Amino acid sequence: QVQLVESGGGLVQAGGSLRLSCAASVRIFGTFAMGWFRQAPGKEREFVAAISWNGGSTNYADSVKGRFTISRDNAKNTYLQMNSLKPEDTAVYYCAATKRFLSALRTEYAYWGQGTQVTVSS
Repeated sequence: QVQLVESGGGLVQAGGSLRLSCAASVRIFGTFAMGWFRQAPGKEREFVAAISWNGGSTNYADSVKGRFTISRDNAKNTYLQMNSLKPEDTAVYYCAATKRFLSALRTEYAYWGQGTQVTVSS
């Protein structure tokens, strides 16, 4: 069983930056690929970014390419650096773990955190 805990959310003005962190309860490097998803009010949860089990490959949604960067350390932590934030980035952000390579499908992620709120004001 893998437990995930997100942190780093908050309120930021448009154009600002935030860095989200995801801490796992066990060592995940070398075993799980990690992803970030987000869910805005009244919308479905959508894929944001994913990183491979060894950090060597990444995948991004078109809406965040060039603005967000996913990374991980070689133990338990995954990060999402978010720059040039827009009001439409406002959502609850979730990290998740999968054994599928760089998957963008939420159904392929077995473990999920509880989410952290990101609010971008205009």
